[in-house]
Amino acid sequence: MNLFGSIEAGGTKFLCAVGNEKNEIITSEVIPTTTYEQTIKQVNHFFSVNRVSSIAIGSFGPIDNNKNSDKYGYILNTPKQGWSNVDLVSPIQKELDIPVFFTTDVNSSAYGEMYLNSCDNLIYYTIGTGVGGSVIQNGQFIGGVGHLEMGHQMVKKHLLDQDFNGVCPFHHDCLEGLASGPSIEARIGIKGENITSDSYVWDVQAFYIAQAIFNATLIIRPKMIILGGGVMYQDHMLGRVKAHFKLLMNNYITIENLDEYIKTPSIENNCSATIGNFLLAKKLLF
Repeated sequence: MNLFGSIEAGGTKFLCAVGNEKNEIITSEVIPTTTYEQTIKQVNHFFSVNRVSSIAIGSFGPIDNNKNSDKYGYILNTPKQGWSNVDLVSPIQKELDIPVFFTTDVNSSAYGEMYLNSCDNLIYYTIGTGVGGSVIQNGQFIGGVGHLEMGHQMVKKHLLDQDFNGVCPFHHDCLEGLASGPSIEARIGIKGENITSDSYVWDVQAFYIAQAIFNATLIIRPKMIILGGGVMYQDHMLGRVKAHFKLLMNNYITIENLDEYIKTPSIENNCSATIGNFLLAKKLLF
């Protein structure tokens, strides 16, 4: 039986996992994201002990996933100290001598959700420390010379948020600058998990997220939009986003079942990314 590897490469931790042909996790290990050299060494050690036939990496970014680029396999200008312009793929591929698929973390999650929902036309947004997006149409990722940067689209500011400049170091008040987790603490000085559900800030967040999926609906016309990430862990957020989305759409496009159209991930703890990576790793062989 072939076994397949998953690496969810995050700014805080690398989650390494081994799965079987049924996409079941056989074993896994969390490796803290320390220095580039130390982290790669630990990843290679895990997979040297737990051998697999192929691996898929879903990484924080920005990354270069253009196979025709000289920097294919690199993490590019990330704010993560010590991780800018480093080669993530080659040291793993050479050490383990197996094929490696390289994509964004949100692409991995989207691919897993495509499988879990039996839906080959969907959009996945993650709203957490940053904001990222992935589009799958007819079972394929959308992207030309690189991956999508849906978190940096511009949105209209909420009336209660006019004086807030946003936290994105590049664009200030883009979607990520206004709707990411750090933007909540920047506004009121309290982390999101410690804010009560009746705070105005949640309605502000929902307004921005609803704009993003409104835009995506008009441009892509997917069958489903999935909202993941830490901000969406708040039980009340999904309902708020749907309410704003309905107001924005104003019956222009009919969505038959809003509860099936806008959803949170099918399984907890971002396991959809692990399953997505198993599937992507499997594609390298079959």
